[in-house]
Amino acid sequence: MPVIRTVGRAARQLLQSSGCGCGIPAVPVRCIGVSPRQVASDAAFHSVTFSESDHPRVLITGGLGQLGVGLAKLLRKRFGKNNVILSDIRKPADNVFYSGPFIFADILDYKNLREIVVNNRITWLFHYSALLSAVGEANVPLARAVNITGLHNVLDIAAEHNLRLFVPSTIGAFGPTSPRDPTPDLCIQRPRTIYGVSKVHAELMGEYYHYRYGLDFRCLRYPGIISADSQPGGGTTDYAVKIFHDAIKTGKFKCYLRPDTRLPMMYIDDCLKATLEVMEAPAEALTMRTYNISAMSFTPEELAQEVQKYVPELQMTYNVDQVRQAIADSWPMNFDDSNARRDWGWKHDYDLPELVTTMFSYLGSDSRIAQAN
Repeated sequence: MPVIRTVGRAARQLLQSSGCGCGIPAVPVRCIGVSPRQVASDAAFHSVTFSESDHPRVLITGGLGQLGVGLAKLLRKRFGKNNVILSDIRKPADNVFYSGPFIFADILDYKNLREIVVNNRITWLFHYSALLSAVGEANVPLARAVNITGLHNVLDIAAEHNLRLFVPSTIGAFGPTSPRDPTPDLCIQRPRTIYGVSKVHAELMGEYYHYRYGLDFRCLRYPGIISADSQPGGGTTDYAVKIFHDAIKTGKFKCYLRPDTRLPMMYIDDCLKATLEVMEAPAEALTMRTYNISAMSFTPEELAQEVQKYVPELQMTYNVDQVRQAIADSWPMNFDDSNARRDWGWKHDYDLPELVTTMFSYLGSDSRIAQAN
């Protein structure tokens, strides 16, 4: 934990209430020798550690994105429904709201986020709030606020309350000067998107907090994640989700990447399994704080060929989006995840044929698919 200097109660309240009503903090008040986040919590704010309870108490930020709802379902099955709190700044669908605890949490509101952690005795925090690659390029100031300022809030709260913190990283954390085939865990990283820059920042800050303050920080670099129960959210790899929806609805798909653009991909069940496994891994087994994980790597053309086994009349056309294509061309083609496989036994279950079969089993009641089957 950080070395913390004690300040008076009035100063403490001032330091932690310097934000504006919009949820975005104002310039913090500074005191000599005191960081606004390095404030001792009162004895009443003690947070139960994992060793003091049968199960962790989990908070998931940004929980209504592609991964949060599925992760909550997996963790609730393992740790109990009421031990996993899903949070976001958007209104959840009824099925999500009634499936388990849900609360409003704005990661840019440090004071409120800290209260949530304290009042709910959180011990594990999964930080999924972020703007993705293409969306982030369209609104850099917002991406900077959410992806970087929000991360700083989470890091400080996790260090103060001795949480086990998971922050996902991405293939976007690499750049055009990184080795692309394969890309190892440790190499040059010079991303050219605000999303990628913010993720490199998260990796390094998490590692720094681990070595400087003892924070139990854990991070996985996700490849493109494919799932049947979410809509594309503005990522460069989202074509690999949209193709299934369009194949079923119209039998036509227009891809915004070149047909030969190879990127690492993963089915969501493998992604969630890896996330839980790395969080449960003994600390002594981890030789690093950030790991690559991978399952498969394919191009739009190879994916289309697999999809056409179920929808033979699928018409695939290409209208290249130069922004997304430039992003994809700077990313890895294949991940080297040998360290994850060695240190904590990572092993994927889904290759490309299994992925496509599973996606259509969830999405496809269409006559074209029934005839193909």
